[in-house]
Amino acid sequence: MNTKRWSVDKYVDELERYPQITQAASLLIKNEVVAFPTETVYGLGGNAENNDAVAKIFAAKGRPSDNPLIIHIAEEEQLQDFVEEIPEKAKRLMKEFWPGPLTLIFKKKNGKLSDKATAGLSTVAVRMPDHPIALAVIKQAGLPIAAPSANRSGRPSPTTADHVWEDLNGRIGGLIDGGPTGVGVESTVLDCTVSVPTILRPGGITREQLEAVIGTVNVDPALVDTEKAPKSPGMKYRHYAPDAPLYLVEGPRGFIQKLVNEKRKEGLSVGVLTTEENRDYYQSDFVFACGKRAELETVASSLYEALRYFNSTKADVIFSEMFSNDGVGNAIMNRLMKAAGHRVIKG
Repeated sequence: MNTKRWSVDKYVDELERYPQITQAASLLIKNEVVAFPTETVYGLGGNAENNDAVAKIFAAKGRPSDNPLIIHIAEEEQLQDFVEEIPEKAKRLMKEFWPGPLTLIFKKKNGKLSDKATAGLSTVAVRMPDHPIALAVIKQAGLPIAAPSANRSGRPSPTTADHVWEDLNGRIGGLIDGGPTGVGVESTVLDCTVSVPTILRPGGITREQLEAVIGTVNVDPALVDTEKAPKSPGMKYRHYAPDAPLYLVEGPRGFIQKLVNEKRKEGLSVGVLTTEENRDYYQSDFVFACGKRAELETVASSLYEALRYFNSTKADVIFSEMFSNDGVGNAIMNRLMKAAGHRVIKG
């Protein structure tokens, strides 16, 4: 398959009528799949109403088909077509955080969406992305768009068009290059079908932010208990992992350097994932400073770039510092734990 690639300036006027946007939308209308930037990561979009289009998403990613997809919309009115009801708390969250990195789960209205998009569930996950290119493509296509992250399943999510190209060139219809994304980690997923809204995946909107709007919010037990099956799209299988084995290290930086030294004596090439504050401390084959520890938002925005950087090296093993679980740190640690297969070394 010949993958078309367009470069689009997200700041141009009347973006919906930009030629590259209309070309991408026409592919979506023809039930082809197109990757485009959102404020979190690049998404791989397809017509959520068409089984063939959704099947192409799963095929391109190599994603198990029992893993539901998030539906992206550009206008709240689109919800009426496939959502049974919008709870009052959900309305308040939509007013506060949409468009933005918050996915809400509703009871699904049957008959409109492809059952493949929701993996046959009675619920549907929906969000409105806060990115002008994503919104323009969705509006121009006039369709709800199913869009998981635009990467091969199991690999780090893409935050640049080059990441998408590396994974999916020749496997999808098109790619809109709109520059790097901002938030860096995927949206927060919140189940609004239960009496107390429950976070199924931490992301760009924190638990503290949600509770400031609607009061008490629960957290899916599977986020802290690896024996329980997660319910959120994109969280069921191994995900985010670099090629080399990744270990999270709970301990001082001196202990991490000790681990590095031991592996290098064994003849292995070693990578260290750290922050700007500690960049110059480590003596290792490969060191990547993933933002500033004092500003965890910068760590979140660089996290997947860091994991992909190590794939470009000859690292045999990677050690990563750990981060606070407060605020967006919860999303960072969630992704790192998944990438490391929950391997933690304590010093």
